[in-house]
Amino acid sequence: MTQQTILTPSILQAEIANWCKAYLAQILDRAESEIELTTSFTRYGLDSSVIVGMTGNLGDWLGCKVDPAAAFDYPTIERLSRALAADGQILAAVQQARAVRTAQ
Repeated sequence: MTQQTILTPSILQAEIANWCKAYLAQILDRAESEIELTTSFTRYGLDSSVIVGMTGNLGDWLGCKVDPAAAFDYPTIERLSRALAADGQILAAVQQARAVRTAQ
């Protein structure tokens, strides 16, 4: 039996921020080092359809639904990752999804 790391909001925030940086780097064809946590999604030239797609993919990666409005309410990687990680329902859903994956 493997020991599971306890998922804290700060760990989840860092994981979400890293995922977002990698995602944006890929769709913008840039190096991850060029993606800033405090630059707005619209400043990167993302339109609403790309942002909605990003939140859908992020939700798939997390194992729970992410409301697309969150990326408009929190329009930077830093703000979005902080808000999602602070949401107790999302944290619980991610923990549950990871526990299911680990048990399989």
